[in-house]
Amino acid sequence: MRLKNLEIKDLGLVEYQDVWQRMQVVTNQKSGSEPDELWFAEHYPVYTLGHAAEEENIISNKNIPVVRTDRGGQVTYHGPGQLMIYFLLNLRRLGWGPKRLICELEEVMINLLSKYGVNAKRRIGAPGIYVQGKKIASIGLKIKKGHCYHGISFNIDMDLKPFDGIVTCGIDSLEVTQLKDLENISMDKIKQDLVNMLKEHYSQAA
Repeated sequence: MRLKNLEIKDLGLVEYQDVWQRMQVVTNQKSGSEPDELWFAEHYPVYTLGHAAEEENIISNKNIPVVRTDRGGQVTYHGPGQLMIYFLLNLRRLGWGPKRLICELEEVMINLLSKYGVNAKRRIGAPGIYVQGKKIASIGLKIKKGHCYHGISFNIDMDLKPFDGIVTCGIDSLEVTQLKDLENISMDKIKQDLVNMLKEHYSQAA
């Protein structure tokens, strides 16, 4: 992978829909020569439905907004303390298809968690990252005209109770976990470690 002049933005705590709309606008305006982008964000509580999601998988929303989005995948929850890692990449320039993209993102997360002494794994047929069978990070993407947006939701230090109101990722009895219950790593350190890891593993050549 060769990321072109990776631009990094930290959006802070923002509404999910605002970031989603912004990703769409930025992607639609790309001509092919622009740098790749990495956005960090946290969101106010929201359930999001991917294009494969069924609304029946929302058991009880408890006044949490529900947004049907254009990413792949099923239903999940976003809230404060969960790090959103958005990748706006030129896949045509990278020479990647969807499977390669997911594999690379999973590998990044596995390596990041390994740095903290956490043994994370993939699960065949269920994209994302798991620790002791519990999901700690989800992946949902949209690919359009050779570009991708959306990315990874990484549970760090959050209220996990809203996951009880949904069939997470469309998988019955799927449990979730968070980094806080495994290791005490700050959000800022995680962001910096992830940026360093991307720069270390992927060339920054223009």
